[in-house]
Amino acid sequence: MNLKSLKKLKSLSILVLLGGGGIKTKSRQFTLAKTLLIIGLYSLVFFFLGFFILNLTPIRGIIFSGNSNLNPTEKKLMNDLNLRLIFITSELEKLKSTNQQLKDAILLGDSTLIDSLNRANSTENKKDNPYGGSIFFVIQQLLLKGHEQQTNNIHFSKPVNGYISRGFNPDNGHMGIDFVIKTGTPVYSAAGGYVVFADYTINDGYMIIIAHSDGYITVYKHCSALLKKTRDIVLEGEIIALSGNTGELSTGPHLHFEIWKNGKPIDPQSLLINN
Repeated sequence: MNLKSLKKLKSLSILVLLGGGGIKTKSRQFTLAKTLLIIGLYSLVFFFLGFFILNLTPIRGIIFSGNSNLNPTEKKLMNDLNLRLIFITSELEKLKSTNQQLKDAILLGDSTLIDSLNRANSTENKKDNPYGGSIFFVIQQLLLKGHEQQTNNIHFSKPVNGYISRGFNPDNGHMGIDFVIKTGTPVYSAAGGYVVFADYTINDGYMIIIAHSDGYITVYKHCSALLKKTRDIVLEGEIIALSGNTGELSTGPHLHFEIWKNGKPIDPQSLLINN
């Protein structure tokens, strides 16, 4: 039926066949306007009926599955789980960042960086420049100011004054020594060097690692605060942190101190000059 035929339509006839095998029929004739009115009324009735059913009965929760059918306790639990998921995601990102910093610390901890400071005092440009004509010589003077210049021999001073509660025992996984001290006690650099790592780690809390000449590295763990940052140059005896009780492996206020040489741990008590 095209549009012209629909415009010519004036009325509609409905033929009703009664069941039971009879031959009786009933017919009803409606005008087009009346037919449209009936259809509109029925549509309106079904619309309001559906609206009330969806909003005033549990059917809405069945059809539109979601959080609307949860009780307040379940909603609170779901919100807590979402917050924990966000927190865990944030912690994972921090761990990735810390791991990357540790990798960078290993690269920066190459002893050739510190050794280059000791070799920088070349005699080629000293005649015209009192600083040796090299930026490395200036850094060297800052690093060794007030101390005797060391080349092939290095010594370490105690980072804190305290009772050693646990000694060096690499067989049991204890790669350093523990000083029992109160939280907030100043921690000093055992020797002049270059900070290659200064950040928080899950197991060791606030930790700082310093690279020294001749392949030595010192490690200071479980601090409450770090006063130096990565790439800082420090002098022997310079305050670098405050002791504490941070990190999951810490069992009380103390400083865990390690000395490594060329990737191998050494008993700090064998090197400390003020032991």
